[in-house]
Amino acid sequence: MAAILSLSLFLTGCGGNTADKDNAAPAGAAVTEAAQNMTVKMLNVGQGDAILIQTPEQTVLIDTSDLDEQDKLRNELQKAGVKRIDKLILTHPHADHIGGVEGVVLRDYEVGEVYDNGMPSKSKIYTRYMKILKQKNIKRHGLAAGDELDFGGGVKFKVYAPEKAVVEKGSKTTDNHDPNNESVVGRLIFGDFSMMFTGDAEKAEEMPMVNSYGKELKSTVLKSGHHGSKTSSSKEFLREVAPEAALISCGTGNDYGHPHEPTMKKYRVMKLKIYETDKNGTITVKTDGKNYTIEPEVGDAQ
Repeated sequence: MAAILSLSLFLTGCGGNTADKDNAAPAGAAVTEAAQNMTVKMLNVGQGDAILIQTPEQTVLIDTSDLDEQDKLRNELQKAGVKRIDKLILTHPHADHIGGVEGVVLRDYEVGEVYDNGMPSKSKIYTRYMKILKQKNIKRHGLAAGDELDFGGGVKFKVYAPEKAVVEKGSKTTDNHDPNNESVVGRLIFGDFSMMFTGDAEKAEEMPMVNSYGKELKSTVLKSGHHGSKTSSSKEFLREVAPEAALISCGTGNDYGHPHEPTMKKYRVMKLKIYETDKNGTITVKTDGKNYTIEPEVGDAQ
């Protein structure tokens, strides 16, 4: 009897393990499928820029919106389920791009590393954020054309601007800076999908990229330079990037009139799908490296 009871218990145990493995298989498959995707969210944070990139391995934030839009940034990051920011990239030290760095990002989140254009600034926000980085012992790196970052899961970020000569000259003084045209510009690459991030780069910064890199700039999606300003998105730059869609971050009824009609006209001539945060809310791009979708929070493409 004891032998029969032992055998019965053994068989029951084996049956239980087999059932667990069978149930776990679909969950494992789901995790694998999710790990193949990348999400890019142009956050609805008013007139500033804040773009969240979630790869299979890392969470990256490019810019942090404006000082008076910190609550919007905080809410958007919470909605996206952000727990930690592995890499923070600040394209240039204007308030509508670094306004939330102190009050939201460095206060509410653990940040792995910070990247910017490597040049000093007289901006009070910039000065305070540099002080906090030292206090928290967070590494800061300057980016220049030719650099490449690894975002994990096969996702790369190749930098095309500012030029190294611009960085070397600008790093010696806080005077005579043109922050828009010292913006970090880079191309996010995941398989066949790519997205061009432009900060507030204007034609003066676009043309050196066109001359140096040409068709290497080609990207599936364009983050519209300078909130759709007429000073950006030059015809030469657009010709080389040749995107299928343009995403514009701007505030409703903003004082600058962004996006400007001359820029919108260029996009329409190219038959681009155009999305704006003031009309579409947060704009989400999802891709598996081959196919992609663009999902506005409200409305549809223009």
